[in-house]
Amino acid sequence: MAVERVQANGIEIAFEAVGDPADPPLVLIHGISRQLIDWRDEFLAALAGRGLRVVRFDNRDAGESTHLDDSGPGYTLSDMAADTAGLIDALGHDSAHVVGVSMGGMIAQTLAIEHPDRVRSLTSVMSTTGDSEVGQATPEAQAVLLAPPPRDRDEAVALRLRSQRVIGSPGFDRDEDWIAENAVRAYERAFDPAGVRRQFAAIIASGNRTDRLRGLRVPTLVLHGEDDPLIGVSGGRATAAAIPGAELVTIAGMGHDLPRGAWERIIDPIAALVERVERERVPA
Repeated sequence: MAVERVQANGIEIAFEAVGDPADPPLVLIHGISRQLIDWRDEFLAALAGRGLRVVRFDNRDAGESTHLDDSGPGYTLSDMAADTAGLIDALGHDSAHVVGVSMGGMIAQTLAIEHPDRVRSLTSVMSTTGDSEVGQATPEAQAVLLAPPPRDRDEAVALRLRSQRVIGSPGFDRDEDWIAENAVRAYERAFDPAGVRRQFAAIIASGNRTDRLRGLRVPTLVLHGEDDPLIGVSGGRATAAAIPGAELVTIAGMGHDLPRGAWERIIDPIAALVERVERERVPA
């Protein structure tokens, strides 16, 4: 895969795509501070192997997409959703299946609310509604989230390893070699603590989506780890409860990551949802 770039919603977005261009498009949206490389290549290959054209990209203020600064106005999840809608347009699609994790799930929800014609199906993973009464973090996970930014590459690797030991999946093996190697790549691609703060501010500024989620008519899957310490499983349950007809899948032993041992349980329901929606899109 090679990184490509498009102009969308007034910014430049870096993305990569894998799979047959003729297959249904599946756009992956990652969480706060994360980059497109945080989607493992093998995970993308497994999705593409289910007959999907898979797109991963850097959100604004992450990776090789446009980084803003604190001199301009702040932004919200609505702006980040518009970025994603613009990416779908730039790729030549009228709509796409959308999967978002953590903050990416919040962006995906907002995209479905504000640009419903662009979303064929919505999958919200380890995310929440914006209601402060659900999805609360444990004190230990909150401490990791609010830890001071690293000062150099070694500290960045140490922080990533420490955070994954706290928020990762207790019921599955953790690949610390890959985590460390990827932390180095992420640091070298783009190290921007101020950008992370702006993304966090976007979440806070966007508030509670529950009432607007009740108006969705998009086929929806909600996936959540039962042992997620950063966004508790109540956030996923509340999301599924708010969206009419949403399917909820919870995974025992899964925390706030996508452990390889759970990939089948993550990919199978996503692929099943896409297959059903695509079948219904075809005229009888």
